[in-house]
Amino acid sequence: MSADLPARRPPPSHTERKAQLNARIEQQRIEILVEASRYREASRPIDDGWRALMRFKAPLYALGGVLLMKSARHPSSLLRVSKRLAAGALLLRRARRLLR
Repeated sequence: MSADLPARRPPPSHTERKAQLNARIEQQRIEILVEASRYREASRPIDDGWRALMRFKAPLYALGGVLLMKSARHPSSLLRVSKRLAAGALLLRRARRLLR
């Protein structure tokens, strides 16, 4: 009857348990490094676009100020220009999709 029961293993010693935990921690560190690298690769286009936008930060502020002053004087012309810009951006996006 005792042959049917699996043999009980003694609990691991303190040093064995510590070695297992250290190995597990090291594996988790490796996995984190791999995932961080994948994340950086995936977000690289967004970061590059943000850096490109930040290069033109001062001119964009100046352009925004000029547009704000013009819109205060002639609000209808700004609305007309903004509609044209939105239509142009949508047209450009559609053209890029078609050319892919």
